[in-house]
Amino acid sequence: MAAQSASPVDALADTIDKLLPQTQCTRCGYEACRPYADAIANGSADFNRCPPGGQAGIVKLARILGRNPKPLNPANGFEGPLNLAFIDEAACIGCTLCIQACPVDAIVGAAKQMHTVIAELCSGCELCVAPCPVDCIAIIPAPLTLAGWTEDRANHARRRFESRKARFARDAAVQHSGIGSRDGSRNDAAAETRRAVIQAAMERAQAMRAIAKPRNTDNLPPAIERRLREIDLRRAGAVLRDKKDTT
Repeated sequence: MAAQSASPVDALADTIDKLLPQTQCTRCGYEACRPYADAIANGSADFNRCPPGGQAGIVKLARILGRNPKPLNPANGFEGPLNLAFIDEAACIGCTLCIQACPVDAIVGAAKQMHTVIAELCSGCELCVAPCPVDCIAIIPAPLTLAGWTEDRANHARRRFESRKARFARDAAVQHSGIGSRDGSRNDAAAETRRAVIQAAMERAQAMRAIAKPRNTDNLPPAIERRLREIDLRRAGAVLRDKKDTT
Protein backbone atom coordinates (compact mmCIF):
# COMPACT_ATOMS: atom_id res chain seq x y z
CA MET A 1 0.00 0.00 0.00
CA ALA A 2 1.46 3.33 -1.05
CA ALA A 3 2.17 5.84 1.68
CA GLN A 4 -0.30 8.68 1.82
CA SER A 5 1.22 11.93 0.61
CA ALA A 6 1.16 15.00 2.84
CA SER A 7 -1.62 17.50 2.32
CA PRO A 8 -0.72 20.88 0.79
CA VAL A 9 -1.18 22.53 4.20
CA ASP A 10 1.11 20.01 5.92
CA ALA A 11 3.71 20.39 3.16
CA LEU A 12 3.60 24.17 3.55
CA ALA A 13 3.94 23.80 7.33
CA ASP A 14 7.03 21.64 6.80
CA THR A 15 8.58 24.36 4.64
CA ILE A 16 7.70 27.09 7.14
CA ASP A 17 9.08 25.07 10.04
CA LYS A 18 12.42 24.76 8.26
CA LEU A 19 12.62 28.55 8.10
CA LEU A 20 11.80 29.15 11.76
CA PRO A 21 14.77 29.48 14.15
CA GLN A 22 13.76 26.56 16.41
CA THR A 23 14.53 28.50 19.59
CA GLN A 24 11.20 27.15 20.94
CA CYS A 25 10.81 30.39 22.91
CA THR A 26 6.97 30.58 22.71
CA ARG A 27 7.09 34.34 22.01
CA CYS A 28 4.94 33.78 18.94
CA GLY A 29 2.13 32.69 21.24
CA TYR A 30 2.48 29.00 20.45
CA GLU A 31 4.13 26.30 22.55
CA ALA A 32 6.89 25.65 19.99
CA CYS A 33 8.02 26.45 16.47
CA ARG A 34 6.13 23.61 14.76
CA PRO A 35 2.69 24.54 16.11
CA TYR A 36 3.35 28.10 14.94
CA ALA A 37 4.32 26.78 11.51
CA ASP A 38 1.07 24.80 11.39
CA ALA A 39 -0.90 27.91 12.35
CA ILE A 40 0.74 30.01 9.64
CA ALA A 41 0.10 27.29 7.06
CA ASN A 42 -3.58 26.96 7.88
CA GLY A 43 -4.09 30.73 8.04
CA SER A 44 -4.85 31.04 11.75
CA ALA A 45 -1.68 33.01 12.59
CA ASP A 46 0.22 35.81 10.91
CA PHE A 47 3.80 35.28 9.78
CA ASN A 48 5.32 38.27 11.61
CA ARG A 49 5.29 36.94 15.18
CA CYS A 50 8.81 35.48 15.58
CA PRO A 51 11.30 37.86 17.24
CA PRO A 52 14.27 35.43 17.07
CA GLY A 53 13.74 35.08 13.31
CA GLY A 54 13.60 38.84 12.98
CA GLN A 55 12.86 40.82 9.87
CA ALA A 56 15.02 38.55 7.73
CA GLY A 57 12.88 35.60 8.76
CA ILE A 58 9.70 37.51 7.99
CA VAL A 59 10.97 38.27 4.49
CA LYS A 60 11.69 34.57 3.87
CA LEU A 61 8.25 33.56 5.12
CA ALA A 62 6.55 36.24 3.02
CA ARG A 63 8.34 34.94 -0.05
CA ILE A 64 7.11 31.36 0.28
CA LEU A 65 3.62 32.54 1.23
CA GLY A 66 3.40 34.91 -1.73
CA ARG A 67 2.79 37.82 0.60
CA ASN A 68 4.35 41.23 1.08
CA PRO A 69 6.75 41.50 4.04
CA LYS A 70 5.53 43.38 7.10
CA PRO A 71 7.18 44.59 10.31
CA LEU A 72 7.61 42.30 13.28
CA ASN A 73 4.57 42.49 15.54
CA PRO A 74 5.79 44.35 18.67
CA ALA A 75 3.24 42.47 20.76
CA ASN A 76 5.46 39.40 20.36
CA GLY A 77 8.71 41.15 21.30
CA PHE A 78 11.57 42.79 19.49
CA GLU A 79 14.44 41.57 17.38
CA GLY A 80 17.82 41.55 19.09
CA PRO A 81 21.14 39.78 19.42
CA LEU A 82 21.27 36.24 20.74
CA ASN A 83 21.31 35.94 24.52
CA LEU A 84 22.20 32.96 26.67
CA ALA A 85 21.10 31.77 30.09
CA PHE A 86 23.72 31.80 32.83
CA ILE A 87 23.32 30.04 36.18
CA ASP A 88 25.00 31.41 39.29
CA GLU A 89 26.22 28.00 40.40
CA ALA A 90 27.02 29.20 43.93
CA ALA A 91 23.37 30.18 44.43
CA CYS A 92 21.83 27.18 42.63
CA ILE A 93 19.87 24.88 44.98
CA GLY A 94 19.61 21.94 42.58
CA CYS A 95 15.80 21.97 42.32
CA THR A 96 15.87 20.89 38.60
CA LEU A 97 13.00 23.23 37.68
CA CYS A 98 15.16 24.97 35.08
CA ILE A 99 16.09 21.61 33.55
CA GLN A 100 12.41 20.77 33.22
CA ALA A 101 11.70 24.16 31.60
CA CYS A 102 14.50 24.11 29.02
CA PRO A 103 12.95 23.11 25.67
CA VAL A 104 16.24 22.05 24.07
CA ASP A 105 17.92 20.20 26.97
CA ALA A 106 20.69 22.78 27.28
CA ILE A 107 20.88 22.58 31.09
CA VAL A 108 22.60 19.74 32.89
CA GLY A 109 22.68 18.81 36.58
CA ALA A 110 21.08 16.57 39.14
CA ALA A 111 18.69 16.99 42.04
CA LYS A 112 20.27 18.80 45.01
CA GLN A 113 23.39 19.50 42.93
CA MET A 114 24.28 22.64 41.06
CA HIS A 115 23.23 23.00 37.42
CA THR A 116 24.97 24.61 34.49
CA VAL A 117 24.03 25.78 31.00
CA ILE A 118 25.73 24.33 27.94
CA ALA A 119 26.19 27.60 26.11
CA GLU A 120 26.60 25.98 22.69
CA LEU A 121 23.11 24.45 23.00
CA CYS A 122 21.25 27.33 24.64
CA SER A 123 18.73 29.02 22.33
CA GLY A 124 18.24 32.05 24.57
CA CYS A 125 14.53 31.30 25.00
CA GLU A 126 14.57 32.56 28.64
CA LEU A 127 12.00 29.95 29.70
CA CYS A 128 14.26 28.77 32.52
CA VAL A 129 14.25 32.13 34.32
CA ALA A 130 10.74 32.27 35.74
CA PRO A 131 10.66 28.79 37.35
CA CYS A 132 13.89 29.37 39.33
CA PRO A 133 12.83 29.78 42.99
CA VAL A 134 16.04 31.56 44.02
CA ASP A 135 16.54 33.88 41.02
CA CYS A 136 19.97 32.47 40.22
CA ILE A 137 19.55 32.53 36.41
CA ALA A 138 20.54 35.58 34.39
CA ILE A 139 20.21 36.27 30.68
CA ILE A 140 23.47 37.55 29.23
CA PRO A 141 24.68 38.46 25.72
CA ALA A 142 26.11 35.54 23.81
CA PRO A 143 29.88 35.71 23.29
CA LEU A 144 31.06 36.55 19.79
CA THR A 145 31.92 32.91 19.14
CA LEU A 146 28.27 31.94 19.69
CA ALA A 147 26.50 35.11 18.56
CA GLY A 148 25.29 33.60 15.30
CA TRP A 149 22.24 31.33 15.46
CA THR A 150 23.05 29.32 12.36
CA GLU A 151 20.91 26.90 10.39
CA ASP A 152 22.95 24.01 11.79
CA ARG A 153 22.27 25.16 15.35
CA ALA A 154 18.58 25.56 14.55
CA ASN A 155 18.38 22.02 13.15
CA HIS A 156 20.23 20.66 16.17
CA ALA A 157 17.84 22.51 18.50
CA ARG A 158 14.87 21.01 16.63
CA ARG A 159 16.24 17.50 17.06
CA ARG A 160 16.89 18.04 20.77
CA PHE A 161 13.41 19.48 21.24
CA GLU A 162 11.79 16.54 19.47
CA SER A 163 13.88 14.07 21.46
CA ARG A 164 12.85 15.76 24.70
CA LYS A 165 9.18 15.71 23.69
CA ALA A 166 9.40 11.99 22.88
CA ARG A 167 11.06 11.32 26.25
CA PHE A 168 8.30 13.17 28.08
CA ALA A 169 5.69 11.19 26.17
CA ARG A 170 7.35 7.91 27.18
CA ASP A 171 7.49 9.01 30.82
CA ALA A 172 3.81 9.97 30.73
CA ALA A 173 2.92 6.59 29.24
CA VAL A 174 4.78 4.80 32.03
CA GLN A 175 3.03 6.86 34.68
CA HIS A 176 -0.35 5.92 33.25
CA SER A 177 0.49 2.25 32.88
CA GLY A 178 -0.13 -0.49 35.44
CA ILE A 179 3.45 -0.14 36.67
CA GLY A 180 2.91 3.53 37.31
CA SER A 181 -0.24 2.86 39.32
CA ARG A 182 1.48 0.29 41.52
CA ASP A 183 4.24 2.76 42.23
CA GLY A 184 1.87 5.64 42.79
CA SER A 185 2.48 5.94 46.53
CA ARG A 186 6.22 5.81 45.97
CA ASN A 187 6.01 8.55 43.35
CA ASP A 188 3.86 10.69 45.65
CA ALA A 189 6.40 10.28 48.46
CA ALA A 190 9.26 11.19 46.13
CA ALA A 191 7.40 14.28 44.95
CA GLU A 192 6.72 15.33 48.54
CA THR A 193 10.38 14.86 49.44
CA ARG A 194 11.42 16.91 46.45
CA ARG A 195 9.05 19.73 47.43
CA ALA A 196 10.47 19.70 50.95
CA VAL A 197 14.03 19.89 49.62
CA ILE A 198 13.13 22.83 47.39
CA GLN A 199 11.36 24.61 50.25
CA ALA A 200 14.33 24.14 52.58
CA ALA A 201 16.72 25.38 49.92
CA MET A 202 14.55 28.42 49.29
CA GLU A 203 14.54 29.19 53.01
CA ARG A 204 18.33 28.99 53.07
CA ALA A 205 18.56 31.36 50.12
CA GLN A 206 16.07 33.76 51.70
CA ALA A 207 18.04 33.68 54.94
CA MET A 208 21.22 34.54 53.08
CA ARG A 209 19.52 37.49 51.41
CA ALA A 210 18.03 38.61 54.73
CA ILE A 211 21.37 38.87 56.49
CA ALA A 212 23.30 40.23 53.52
CA LYS A 213 24.35 43.82 54.17
CA PRO A 214 26.00 46.26 51.79
CA ARG A 215 29.71 46.35 52.42
CA ASN A 216 32.70 47.77 50.59
CA THR A 217 34.41 44.60 49.43
CA ASP A 218 36.19 45.97 46.39
CA ASN A 219 39.74 44.67 46.03
CA LEU A 220 39.71 42.71 49.28
CA PRO A 221 42.27 39.92 49.64
CA PRO A 222 40.79 36.46 48.89
CA ALA A 223 41.37 35.30 52.48
CA ILE A 224 39.24 38.15 53.85
CA GLU A 225 36.50 37.53 51.28
CA ARG A 226 36.38 33.88 52.36
CA ARG A 227 36.20 34.96 55.99
CA LEU A 228 33.26 37.27 55.27
CA ARG A 229 31.53 34.46 53.43
CA GLU A 230 31.98 32.14 56.41
CA ILE A 231 30.45 34.78 58.67
CA ASP A 232 27.47 35.14 56.35
CA LEU A 233 26.93 31.39 56.31
CA ARG A 234 26.97 31.21 60.12
CA ARG A 235 24.48 34.09 60.31
CA ALA A 236 22.23 32.34 57.79
CA GLY A 237 22.34 29.18 59.89
CA ALA A 238 21.42 31.16 62.98
CA VAL A 239 18.45 32.72 61.17
CA LEU A 240 17.17 29.29 60.18
CA ARG A 241 17.63 27.89 63.70
CA ASP A 242 15.76 30.82 65.20
CA LYS A 243 12.98 30.32 62.70
CA LYS A 244 12.65 26.64 63.60
CA ASP A 245 12.66 27.41 67.32
CA THR A 246 9.76 29.80 66.93
CA THR A 247 7.60 27.42 64.85
